[in-house]
Amino acid sequence: MQGKVVVITGGFGALGRAAAKIVLEAGAIPVLIDYAPAPAAALFEDVVSVGGADLTNAAAAAAAIETVFKVHSRIDALFNIAGGFVWNAVADGGVDVWEKMFTINTKTAVNASKAALPHLIETGGAIVNVGAHGAVKAGAGFGPYAASKQGVHKLTEALAEEMKGKVRVNAVLPSILDTAPNRKDLPNADFSTWVQPEDLARVMLFLASPAARDITGALIPVTGRV
Repeated sequence: MQGKVVVITGGFGALGRAAAKIVLEAGAIPVLIDYAPAPAAALFEDVVSVGGADLTNAAAAAAAIETVFKVHSRIDALFNIAGGFVWNAVADGGVDVWEKMFTINTKTAVNASKAALPHLIETGGAIVNVGAHGAVKAGAGFGPYAASKQGVHKLTEALAEEMKGKVRVNAVLPSILDTAPNRKDLPNADFSTWVQPEDLARVMLFLASPAARDITGALIPVTGRV
């Protein structure tokens, strides 16, 4: 991966930052894209950050990807990390949450992938999406989130078939990530069983690397020590 350019959406979050760290350690070049404004102080020295990018909008996603290309003149991998979670019961929850989850989890991945494809085809690159192990069988209140992440899973499978021989497309399906917000929300949980963001990022890096050249359309569970 030496010298290869890896675009990371949701790059300012816990997993995005962990992915950037792992990418840098591999000798590759991370570029961070996020909906949040770019931080005043760089998250990583000499790493380009594109803030204020609304990936739910196809034109904005295309503009963000073109900004990356103008700086580095190539894109070798795309990590679709941007997304979010809302707990919502069907019986007494709002229907609009279903649309919200689709928009921020599925649509962002579609828009970023579509925008990056021409550049990834040029380099024979890879897309690594972040699905969810919790979308395989949804628990109570997980309906909208699980449905949106199933959309990411099916995007992965369909795009892998569409791009076979041109761009590899895979997804990781993590369980709970060990992040500060998750610890706050679940204070009584056994954190030792959770997935470390750096460990998930290493799996993503492997899937983007030449070592995984024969893997496409795969949904890889990353479920920690449970």
